[in-house]
Amino acid sequence: MNPDFLSLMSQAARLTQGGDLQAATAAIQAALSGSAVPAATDHADVMDVIDVEVREIHREAQQTTTSADPEPAAPAPAARPVNPGPAGQFISGTHTEAADTREYKLYIPAVATEEALPLVVMLHGCTQNPDDFAAGTGMNEAARQRGFYVLYPAQTQHANSSRCWNWFKHNHQKRGRGEPAILAGMTRDVMSRYNIDPQRVYVAGLSAGGAMAAILGDAYPDLFAAVGVHSGLPTGSASNVQGALSVMQTGAAASPRTEVSPPTIVFHGDQDATVHPANGEQVVAASAGVSKPEMKRARSGNGRDYTRRIYKEAGGRVVAEHWAVHGAGHAWSGGSARGSYTDAAGPDASEEMLRFFFANTLRRTH
Repeated sequence: MNPDFLSLMSQAARLTQGGDLQAATAAIQAALSGSAVPAATDHADVMDVIDVEVREIHREAQQTTTSADPEPAAPAPAARPVNPGPAGQFISGTHTEAADTREYKLYIPAVATEEALPLVVMLHGCTQNPDDFAAGTGMNEAARQRGFYVLYPAQTQHANSSRCWNWFKHNHQKRGRGEPAILAGMTRDVMSRYNIDPQRVYVAGLSAGGAMAAILGDAYPDLFAAVGVHSGLPTGSASNVQGALSVMQTGAAASPRTEVSPPTIVFHGDQDATVHPANGEQVVAASAGVSKPEMKRARSGNGRDYTRRIYKEAGGRVVAEHWAVHGAGHAWSGGSARGSYTDAAGPDASEEMLRFFFANTLRRTH
């Protein structure tokens, strides 16, 4: 890559982290054109074509506290129904909706039972892929021990050069549109071909994947019984690149809770320099409403302190949990170094999300 381009992108990253979005945009535009940084720029909306550079900024910020980017996943063949082997299987597949096609990996547990099993949908973060995310979260190992399916949709570099889910684009935030429609259709397709309990389907994600998990929960409360958002952002917190940069650095505005929002568990490092911790608080606010939480501060067995807030309805049902992991950055809490963007010292986010998920079944609306 051109050294001048890298220098300008590094400058843009520093400006973004410092909150000077106008100057950061100017640096991005200069990098694209190969010219010097102008003295001033208009406040016009940044076009979506610049989102490649925005994700370069996001990736550079992540690399200050995490490991190197993984290699892109190889193209995967279409999935076929499979009889699980003695150690379970991790197969590749492809799903197509009107909006587009996405590949995925599916973990099939080795179980000798006729009982329908839960499904957990796991949405990776920027620059990640299903294999990397599975390794970092340890979710396949948990599925092997407990008996549930795990679906890992894969973002394409064609849709987003850094393989981020496009949570910040208005056409990817609603039911029946864009990536939410693809992901919901993929989930239903897998459910139709395997013995999955439709009352116990859950979705979780990291960073851009966490933001998309929040969107899926709000858009498809009839499909997902509970949601896990790690280092993510609330639904509708941005509708373009410029807005995404702003909320990532300063936090999203409060959004009202909807009655159909599924129960939600949030993990967020309080030293996250990529997605401001206030975003995690707003994800919880959208699910918990104004109820006063029960609070507990403790230290995980792995070493980090954390504060856990539990929000309940009047009848005692838990509708939200918020885990603030003290001293942690932009990384999956309690994750394995075998995957990228993990923090082994934090409480085990995978274990706590599964506990939260399996305490919830889909609420019938009629």
